[in-house]
Amino acid sequence: MLKFVFWLLAGVNLLVLAIGQGYLGSFRSETREPARLKNQLQAGKLTLLTQEQATAPAAPPATVAAAVAAPPSYACTEVGNFLLADGRRFEAQVAALDLGDRQSRRNVAGQEISSYMVYIPPQGSKEGADRKAGELKQLGVTNYFIMNEGSPLRWGISLGVFKSENSAQSQLASLNKQGVHSARVTPRYSASKQFAYQFRNLDAATRTRLAGIAAQFEEQELRSCK
Repeated sequence: MLKFVFWLLAGVNLLVLAIGQGYLGSFRSETREPARLKNQLQAGKLTLLTQEQATAPAAPPATVAAAVAAPPSYACTEVGNFLLADGRRFEAQVAALDLGDRQSRRNVAGQEISSYMVYIPPQGSKEGADRKAGELKQLGVTNYFIMNEGSPLRWGISLGVFKSENSAQSQLASLNKQGVHSARVTPRYSASKQFAYQFRNLDAATRTRLAGIAAQFEEQELRSCK
């Protein structure tokens, strides 16, 4: 019995010694797998956060992507001024863009050419205008009219009013042949109603299509508005 106890104690001591020397490994994982533990930490990739950053809610990925990829938008674009006939043509073509309540029209006070006048510039006084009229008579010109105080061209001399510019230029050429070299041609204006069109919240593609339509109308360009 004593021999059995002796050998049992000896075996237990040998077992404890083997474990202490590491011959049988260790029960602590960090000593058995140091490489695995090191790879899990990746200290070089750690980032320290402030308290505000740590507690702030993270933005959803879809929201971030939408903010980065959002296309440019044009808040307000205006085209005009159009006379009635051109305005109707413009509206008909813009209808294809299907802008709904993003499109509006406003009235603009304007002027349009109603006729053309052949005239001699103001002579400074009634006496000056009468002297010029006498010279016209000597050259054989009898169709003239001295413009009085109610005209912007006061004390000038009208030599005819024409519907088209070509007709006015033909009359001027005829007067030059008669020796009248001080005459000029000027347009006459009348009040007219014009239209400007405003378009809101356009994307780049739609604004480009709108610019293409406006380009078909002379002197009509896109501009920003409020």
